[in-house]
Amino acid sequence: MFKGSISERKLWKQNRVPSFVITRPEMEIGRYHWMYRSSRPHRYHHVPALRGNISPLGIQGCFECCIKCLGGVPYASLVATILCFSGVALFCGCGHVALTGTVSILEQHFSTTASDHALLSEVIQLMQYVIYGIASFFFLYGIILLAEGFYTTSAVKELHGEFKTTACGRCISGMFVFLTYVLGVAWLGVFGFSAVPVFMFYNIWSTCEVIKSFQTNMTVPGDQICVDIRQYGIIPWNAVPGKACGPILENICNTNEFYMSYHLFIVACAGAGATVIALLIYMMATTYNYAVLKFKSREDCCTKF
Repeated sequence: MFKGSISERKLWKQNRVPSFVITRPEMEIGRYHWMYRSSRPHRYHHVPALRGNISPLGIQGCFECCIKCLGGVPYASLVATILCFSGVALFCGCGHVALTGTVSILEQHFSTTASDHALLSEVIQLMQYVIYGIASFFFLYGIILLAEGFYTTSAVKELHGEFKTTACGRCISGMFVFLTYVLGVAWLGVFGFSAVPVFMFYNIWSTCEVIKSFQTNMTVPGDQICVDIRQYGIIPWNAVPGKACGPILENICNTNEFYMSYHLFIVACAGAGATVIALLIYMMATTYNYAVLKFKSREDCCTKF
């Protein structure tokens, strides 16, 4: 305690700097802690700025989730699958109906004896059963290749965790590459084979157009213009009548069977071409997927050691 006169004590109290000053907010906080002893001082943390629809808790919004999911779609495999399904459906459906119409035309106009076209009828019936098998096989194969494209997309691997691959997985991917190349070469042959009936029907149709033009100009009699189916090798040379001339040929071209079969063979050929393009896209996609798997497997081996 400071000792001195009264004036000196007053001067000392005026000049003395207080060592601890309690402000009003601190008093309010102290009263709050005295009333609620279980409370603790609240610590404020910096809240990051919001970006798009991302919440402060780090949860992505609907837009970001959709963008990430769309980034994981294998668009090449998806386009190839749609094209493959469409092409196979056109080839199988139109080819089946067109073959039935072809048999009907041969039986009615070019081969009246059943024994002459018996072999051709059996071959066409066998081809129709093969069409059923082709449609079923490519439906399953397209789904399998699309699933492989999904599971080897980098964006999908980021959604499901770190990359993991096995020798069995790489072997299966390589098998798909080899099988797709084999199917692509085979469908090139199918595409060329499907163009043969289109060529035959086009020759018959163009001959009918020539007959009509000659009848209009009155230059050459139509009976001298004929189409001989036996020269294509689909029926034997002893088949009766084997050919059609003049008005008979023109009537054949005007029948519903000929019109439908001709256009259905064109659509079937276009479907075979679409399937070939789809298999080419599958080749590129499966080759890329296999390369990614092999590269990632080597990268994982290097990181382990």
